[in-house]
Amino acid sequence: MTLNSLPRGVCDCHVHVYEDRFPLAASATFAPPKGPLSAYRQVQAQLGLERVVLVQATAYGFDNDCMLDAIGQLGDSARGVAIVSPDATDVQLERLHAAGVRGVRYMTIPNAGGLVSWDSIEAMSARIAPLGWAINLQLDGRDFPQRRAVIERLPSKVVIDHNGKFLEPVAPDDPAFLALLRVLEREGRWIKLSAPYETSKLGPPGYEDVSALSRALVRAHPDRCLWASNWPHPNRVPPPSNAALLELLSEWAPDAATRKAILVDNPAVAFGF
Repeated sequence: MTLNSLPRGVCDCHVHVYEDRFPLAASATFAPPKGPLSAYRQVQAQLGLERVVLVQATAYGFDNDCMLDAIGQLGDSARGVAIVSPDATDVQLERLHAAGVRGVRYMTIPNAGGLVSWDSIEAMSARIAPLGWAINLQLDGRDFPQRRAVIERLPSKVVIDHNGKFLEPVAPDDPAFLALLRVLEREGRWIKLSAPYETSKLGPPGYEDVSALSRALVRAHPDRCLWASNWPHPNRVPPPSNAALLELLSEWAPDAATRKAILVDNPAVAFGF
């Protein structure tokens, strides 16, 4: 795959935006990188990305204004995943929907800045299902066996981050990875092929330990896979090459029709483009 051969409508399904004019939350656990929307637009132009899902940065806590401002500038080519308090009102959810939000973020890895507890996930899923939203879930993939039953019965869509984010990469036949594959058998479940650098022990350029999982996900569930850059790569110094991360998809999904599904068709369904 070359960048010149990308299909129309490619979607980057996980991007954070940081603007200095928006104050960080008191709960922020790290100083975010420079990540203004203007810089991401340059990435879009360089790579040929036309759509984007902006994921609320934990650094801003429950204040989604920075993300919503970026969606407002991008218009219908953008969707958002918000961090929403379990006691948010229906009116608040409806306003977020009108602004382009299509999901609620659940960051459940300890000490990663998550603000919403696992215990509230089922009630939240029931509330957002009528809106067509997704639970955007990040957890340690090794927890899938004990979390599987809950994830399977959630009434809303579910989008899982970063190849399942196995903090210690496992083999494709590991019970925890097999539990993830079972989760993806249910309608309305998707997985982002993204950020292999966050968990790989083997590192670039191929991130082979995580790439083995990405290839297995594509083989088993090509209609459930999404691609994302994770720009601007928080806490990664130096940041990886955005172009190299996109090119890596051609190794995970060698077939052009499958890549189109991952880059264009699947995100359109998952996020309502």
